[in-house]
Amino acid sequence: MDNTLLSIENVSRTYTDVDGNKVEALYDVSLTINKGEFISFIGPSGCGKTTLLRLIAGLDSPQAGTLTLNGGLITGTDPQRGYVFQQGSLFPWLTVEKNIASGLKARGVYKQQKADVAEYLSLIGLDGFGKSYPHQISGGMAQRVAIARALINRPSALLLDEPMGALDSFTRADLQDKLLSLWRHDGTTMILVTHDIDEAIYLSDRVVIMTPRPGKISEIIPVNFPRPRHRGGVEFLAMRKTILEKLDLASAKPDPEYTI
Repeated sequence: MDNTLLSIENVSRTYTDVDGNKVEALYDVSLTINKGEFISFIGPSGCGKTTLLRLIAGLDSPQAGTLTLNGGLITGTDPQRGYVFQQGSLFPWLTVEKNIASGLKARGVYKQQKADVAEYLSLIGLDGFGKSYPHQISGGMAQRVAIARALINRPSALLLDEPMGALDSFTRADLQDKLLSLWRHDGTTMILVTHDIDEAIYLSDRVVIMTPRPGKISEIIPVNFPRPRHRGGVEFLAMRKTILEKLDLASAKPDPEYTI
């Protein structure tokens, strides 16, 4: 039985900057992601991680190659691919519970799934904050709301674009644990873009290392030791050392070629 959820085949994406120059963001990227997997993309700034996430979301289109979800070609946005931005992007004029419910209302299923709002409010640990507005809650709480807003639509995949990047270390660790709890509860495939090696190891089944522009997959590293993972543990530190070494290799400039 095929366990494939997402198939990325020979995907390339080139942009034209304001000066008219061609910028090759991604080149010939291929990857298969399985149902229920937690996978992280890591690499230097500008390596195409967010570009790839936007292609998966259907917010952009490749010049070459294809992306398919459950065998269907990705040609635009769809609630089956939830997206969480770095800043959460909550609607400031809506309460927490109305933010969570906004996707249900957009799909016309709010009446049938109204009870899900209270369920997800509880799952993210924000009971009692449903009537609060975004400006009345912390950044970490706002990110929880953004994640719940995406997950309440029961997507096949949740796309996370550095959602913990702007948080302090304590809030970040708490949100990582909450994300794992939601992942176990829903079984949703989660695809994370991050600059944080420890975060990638703590959360992921596999870590995908990307090269500087043009972004290509340098290596895919499975994280095989069991959860919960201890950041100071021997296996964790060994994996951290391995990924750091792989990132150095992926980011290294090639030796110059000489012709005599």
